[in-house]
Amino acid sequence: MNFKIVFSKIRKNSISILLGGFLLLIVISPDAKVWLLQQLVSIGFFKAEIKKEGIEKSPIVASIHFTNSAGITNSTDDLKGKVIFINFWASWCPPCRAEMPSIVDLYRKLQHDNRFVFLFMNEDEDITKATAYLEENHYNIPLYKRSGNGSAEIFSGTLPTTIVLNKKGEIVLKQEGIAGYNTDEFMEQLEELL
Repeated sequence: MNFKIVFSKIRKNSISILLGGFLLLIVISPDAKVWLLQQLVSIGFFKAEIKKEGIEKSPIVASIHFTNSAGITNSTDDLKGKVIFINFWASWCPPCRAEMPSIVDLYRKLQHDNRFVFLFMNEDEDITKATAYLEENHYNIPLYKRSGNGSAEIFSGTLPTTIVLNKKGEIVLKQEGIAGYNTDEFMEQLEELL
């Protein structure tokens, strides 16, 4: 076997080999998939948007019951008069982990504004995995679990899913799949709901 010929073919196809290796890594490694999705979120490839026409057409009033870490159950019905941001996620879900930095950043910007409520609904079967993930990434966010099945208009099982309810409890955003939420445009759209 002539090593010069083999080496020459590798050099000619180096870009294809590197791209193939990168794609294989993305398929095999959840962390690599998270990194790639985070890059796409950061450049604005996945944007969250509350569309005016979605607010004006026949609004759907929906509610969901949830339990906090102390075991106290509440409902979104109890929070009417506030803008409610609900995110359904799981620690094992690469798209959920990829969008989490943008959601945590949005939460940090608005956490002291009592006109907004953030409900981080974890869908892990073992809540300790979610807690470990949050601690590992230094995400200091309130963790909730769904109580009962709730409304299919709010959550149909797709992860991640983000819902925004206006002050009347009407769904103004339902984003199934990854998106970036810490943009100035999205902040303005949330503030317009007040």
